[in-house]
Amino acid sequence: MTLAVLIAFFVRLLLVGLFLPFSALDKVRNFEGAVGQATGIGISRGVGAALICVGLFVEVVMSLGVLTGAADRLAAFILAGYCVATALLYKRFWAEGDFAWRGASRGRDLFWDFMKNFALAGGFLLITFGTTAPTTGAFFADPLSSTHPYASVPIGAQP
Repeated sequence: MTLAVLIAFFVRLLLVGLFLPFSALDKVRNFEGAVGQATGIGISRGVGAALICVGLFVEVVMSLGVLTGAADRLAAFILAGYCVATALLYKRFWAEGDFAWRGASRGRDLFWDFMKNFALAGGFLLITFGTTAPTTGAFFADPLSSTHPYASVPIGAQP
């Protein structure tokens, strides 16, 4: 295993580490608490439990896709959408009514969590679309394709 492969794996592990294992494990070990948080936005307990199960599936399966490189573009795209959706649903800093730049402020704390979700979504979109203009169309051409993150020679590069 080369240093480049280790770095590629480590970077992807950092990106998904929030979800797998930590958030996924928290949902399993504290399912009732997770459902309670989900119902905090005004949905029923049944819908909340279903959303937590969907979230658990997304966190585990899509994180594994990003880590292994199996359909990693689609997996990263779904995780980016998941980050945006959870920011909009659960990091509603504007609804706190106490946003302040100085002193204690629940709104400001949620604002930074909101922004972190969007930054994480950006990292996943880099996997989805690539880092250069010529690679942005690859996802639309074949959404189930892989970026082949652990290939010894990058796809399209000269050996």
